[in-house]
Amino acid sequence: MKQITVEDLVHKFQLKVLAGENRLQNVITQSRVHRPGLEFVGHFDFFPTERVQILGRKEVTYLHKLSEEERKIRIGNIVHYHPPCFIVTSGEEGLTYLTHHCIEEGIPLLVTKQPKITSDFIPKLDAYLIKQLAEEIAIHGVCMNVSGIGVLIRGNSGVGKSETAHTLIRRGHRLVADDIIVLKKLSPQTILGTHDEKTKEFLALRSIGLMNVVRMYGRRAFQDETRITLDIHLTKWEKDALYNELEQEISYTDYMGVKIPSMEIQLQPGRDVAGLIEAAANNWYLKQQGYNAAEEFYSRIEADLEKSGTQGSSSQ
Repeated sequence: MKQITVEDLVHKFQLKVLAGENRLQNVITQSRVHRPGLEFVGHFDFFPTERVQILGRKEVTYLHKLSEEERKIRIGNIVHYHPPCFIVTSGEEGLTYLTHHCIEEGIPLLVTKQPKITSDFIPKLDAYLIKQLAEEIAIHGVCMNVSGIGVLIRGNSGVGKSETAHTLIRRGHRLVADDIIVLKKLSPQTILGTHDEKTKEFLALRSIGLMNVVRMYGRRAFQDETRITLDIHLTKWEKDALYNELEQEISYTDYMGVKIPSMEIQLQPGRDVAGLIEAAANNWYLKQQGYNAAEEFYSRIEADLEKSGTQGSSSQ
């Protein structure tokens, strides 16, 4: 199971540590945070104890209004479960009592450097946790963002994946990863493609060597991550293997249980592979908008046949 530490959160979100400095190596394994509400009034049946606990203005205001004795009981009941940490978004004013409890139980108590709107802070923290703790695999290939569409370009070594990526970059599209692609499963429907840090911004071209696309073509040539939408497999040309079907049946590649639409592009000298990938990405986008070229073509044929039939009947 993947995990991060409380210290990672401190650095990422520039949090101030009020208590538990010696417990910043506490591990976090859950990709969602929790705001204790019912727990403060004694209901713990579904308390997600392994999640980061967020205390916003609503929770802190409630605690401030309690008597000292009642507050001690309410907070004591929660810290007893030893969550990874508490994060306060409403400022540190008046939190002496909470600091005391966290010191006693060895739980990190963190606070945002400036008061934050809790409903704005939580999605950012959730998104970070989801990415960091997501199930992931590494595959060989190239990952590109083509006209806003995340595309995997796969194929045997030497088939021309990186060369095709270079052509796409020169046409204004963006490299995400070359050689090693890290795929992260963010949800049952979403796969995110990114790099492995070591290869970030690098593209390897046979006979040329490594090149830094940002240094050569500017920031527009690179994107840190992209949602994967298409899986394109480059293969060698096989005579009579391709058919000019108006609407090909959709194939899928399974990555960690998520099905990604896939297609095969055969290579032949003089064939504009980069242009075909652009066409595939743009055609997919149009289909998502409700437009299907094959359906429109068929409707025109049917309309023409009906027109011809009507004219034939009237001539009789």
